[in-house]
Amino acid sequence: MSYIKRIIEEDLLDKLSASGAVLVKGPKSCGKTATAKQYANSVLEMDRDKQVPIIMATNPQLLLIGNTPRLIDEWQEQPEIWNYVRHEVDDRNAKGQFILTGSANPSDDVKLHSGAGRFTVLQMDTMTWQELGYSTGIVKVSDLLQGIFPNFYDAGISLDFILDKMLIGGWPTLLNESTKNAIKMNSGYVDLLCEVDMSRVSGVKRNPLKVRSLLRSIARNTATLVDNKTLEQDVKTSDRNELSRNTISEYLDALSRLMILYEQPAFNPHIRSSASLRKSAKRHLCDTSLAAAALGLDKESLLKDIKFTGFLFESLATHELNVYAKANDATVFHYNDSYGLEVDAIVQKRNGDYAAFEIKLGVGYIEIAAESLKKFAANIDTTKMDVPKSLNIITGTGMSHRRPDGINVISLASLGK
Repeated sequence: MSYIKRIIEEDLLDKLSASGAVLVKGPKSCGKTATAKQYANSVLEMDRDKQVPIIMATNPQLLLIGNTPRLIDEWQEQPEIWNYVRHEVDDRNAKGQFILTGSANPSDDVKLHSGAGRFTVLQMDTMTWQELGYSTGIVKVSDLLQGIFPNFYDAGISLDFILDKMLIGGWPTLLNESTKNAIKMNSGYVDLLCEVDMSRVSGVKRNPLKVRSLLRSIARNTATLVDNKTLEQDVKTSDRNELSRNTISEYLDALSRLMILYEQPAFNPHIRSSASLRKSAKRHLCDTSLAAAALGLDKESLLKDIKFTGFLFESLATHELNVYAKANDATVFHYNDSYGLEVDAIVQKRNGDYAAFEIKLGVGYIEIAAESLKKFAANIDTTKMDVPKSLNIITGTGMSHRRPDGINVISLASLGK
């Protein structure tokens, strides 16, 4: 299988030229190693080389010898290597010496000295539609953050296509697989997560059945504001399983360390009204395919529950926005206030510029989405902050166009960085 270029590569090159070492982190099988190998001149596989534990116990510096940039893959298998890399970067006093890749953050009790001034960090996600070739990328998030929308027409895509791609996910290894085979592979990913990875990353045995119940609850509540209390009740009601609040917190922490759980923070703008702003994060699994796999869903079950499929599509679009936002030095938030006004995604650059997005699977809800966006923009206190650079509705089956009121309707198959 030939390598497909990834959006983060430009950022990786920038960070290699700015720091002695770059840490590339992301969920297992998202493509970190393959991308890092494009730029590495020597490779050390910490999880495969049986000599590594012996050398770590005797002369760890030997592991750092090799042509640079030297890739240290799955570094968290031997977390102490971090400090040796840090000292080596200091001693060499040169840029672009090491690339570290990892699919889990080490536990808090592992003493890692700060890599400030030596390490830069790059978060990698599963593949986007632009990378996979499903999106033309003609509508760029970089343009929307400047209020620019191209003058073009792009036809929508079929619901059938969207369902297939949500079930397969953005895993590089599943590029040429059928939907049926991909569902099996993703179910296997969830099985390993429940039975092996959660215990390994925690350092204590986790109950696979309880992990699975929590994953199913997160999947059922994807792209919504759901607190731990709600998850506890949902697990009890839906899976007839008991999970204490403390256990849920521990499991969520482990899922975050495995980078399986993504939390979309709340936006905190200056508004005119007296509404209070919700501060809870929206929770998503790192890829829609895992949410479907955790719940045992196929295309037929998604068609039967189109409301849930709409939330899954919102999670997919948020994933896409997240990758495109990072390429533009921006972060993806959500807006929700006590008056019930919601905006699915706010993409904000570090300089404060931002764009607002509603996300709708089909065209039937476009008018409602447009009204929400107008209310949101009208509520911004312009004496303290600027209005959004653009108001946008991301759709699945709708075609891309600019409405007479200036709101952009964007098919997910048109969106890019």
